[in-house]
Amino acid sequence: MTRDVIVVGAGPVGLMLAGELKLGGVDVVVHERLAAPTRESRGASFTKRTAECFDQRGLLGRLGATEPADSHFGGVPIDLGLLAEDHYGHRGISQFRTERMLEDWVGELGVPVLRGVEVTGFRENSEGVVVCFDGPGGPGEESAAYLVGCDGGRSFVRKLAGIGFPGSEGRRGFLTADVTGIDTRKRRIGENLPGGSMVMAMDLENGVTRVVVHEAGTPPRDRDRLTYDDLADAWQRLTGEDIHHGQCRWISCFTDASRAAAHYRRGRVFLAGDAAHVQPPAMAQGLSVGVQDAVNLGWKLAAALQNRAPEGLLDTYHGERHPVGRELIRNARAAIELRLTGEDMDPVREVMGELVAHRDAAGHLAGMLSNLGIRYDLGKGEHPLLGRRMPPERELTLPDGTRTRVADLLHTAHALLITTDNNNAAAPHLPGRLPNRVDTVTGTWTTTPEPALDAVLIRPDGYIAWTSPGTTDDLTQALERWFTTENRP
Repeated sequence: MTRDVIVVGAGPVGLMLAGELKLGGVDVVVHERLAAPTRESRGASFTKRTAECFDQRGLLGRLGATEPADSHFGGVPIDLGLLAEDHYGHRGISQFRTERMLEDWVGELGVPVLRGVEVTGFRENSEGVVVCFDGPGGPGEESAAYLVGCDGGRSFVRKLAGIGFPGSEGRRGFLTADVTGIDTRKRRIGENLPGGSMVMAMDLENGVTRVVVHEAGTPPRDRDRLTYDDLADAWQRLTGEDIHHGQCRWISCFTDASRAAAHYRRGRVFLAGDAAHVQPPAMAQGLSVGVQDAVNLGWKLAAALQNRAPEGLLDTYHGERHPVGRELIRNARAAIELRLTGEDMDPVREVMGELVAHRDAAGHLAGMLSNLGIRYDLGKGEHPLLGRRMPPERELTLPDGTRTRVADLLHTAHALLITTDNNNAAAPHLPGRLPNRVDTVTGTWTTTPEPALDAVLIRPDGYIAWTSPGTTDDLTQALERWFTTENRP
């Protein structure tokens, strides 16, 4: 059977990508090695920008109650109350809960998720990719125009594609477990201990506590031989508290390894999430950045498959997301050194504490940690929002008097051209017809933006490709650059 896209991996990144592709009109299937969803909970929070990505597709409310996540860099707290914009992330959400929500969503969209199907190889030809797999019915093959590896840090797709994965080996180990039946003091952003050790405890749902222990001088552990007693022993040595009586639901060991794929694309093969970048669990951003990879890639692949992609559109995936992955790795390594080097780092921590008391410094760090600071090269101009994400909570009053948020207008994963009643700056520049899957909405901003935003072109991933005033190119040039007004061969 021939598909448009085969996604390998049914974690949050693979499922998010599958949903994005299906919204774009693509025939997509997900191949997952595991026979059933895991109860593991590697990720337990996500950033503000990732929450916005879920909200743009109408998914955030499906996760149920969450709580705001405090921000810190390497254990140095950042007062987000200093900032005019909300940078708080969401915490206390097990990865299993996020995966279940996303799998329900893609199921409603009609995406098949084939479990117990392990990819064993692939080969490219002039028309696409032939994927070999071993599944419940035995070995088989399936063809697709494109293949996307969302299969984790040990990605088989990345290795078989011959894509390098440069970076640093892990030197430190972090014992991590989800535990019930314990009542320990919460240390939500972690607590530094003498000598470079660290412990963390935060609430998940249903009485589960996420416990993390780093004992200075302890190398990474073999996760297959790790027991809950190993973690409880280390916790007691460091804190004096006994949590041996807890019931362990899941345990693992992570390292401070940091790597980024040399290429996010090779031919018809793409990488996203941990397959493209791995980093130490210093800022809980791995899941978040991976979901944003998926949202960036999905609409571009859909456009290419439907012959409506401008030349070079697929290459912008690596161009935009690879720098984000590299910055993530740099920041995570810096945060790990700041947090775990020990007392020798105290003067640096004091200086950092003084710096983040200033709004500009706090805003810069918070923007990196929340992912709200991402700015793509989407055109020349002086408008501060050009290349940044459109604030999804921004409200528009429609001609019939109803109000709608930008996030609600993006549920279809179409591009969005918003023009205002008082100054329809886009009208003189509109081509004879708009590109397919670019929706136009006219209204008035409920709250007047500053600086002015009389018209704005928003990509399906929520990033602003053109503004009036404030962009050098006219609207037709922006439309041609990202969406093209004609189908191409």
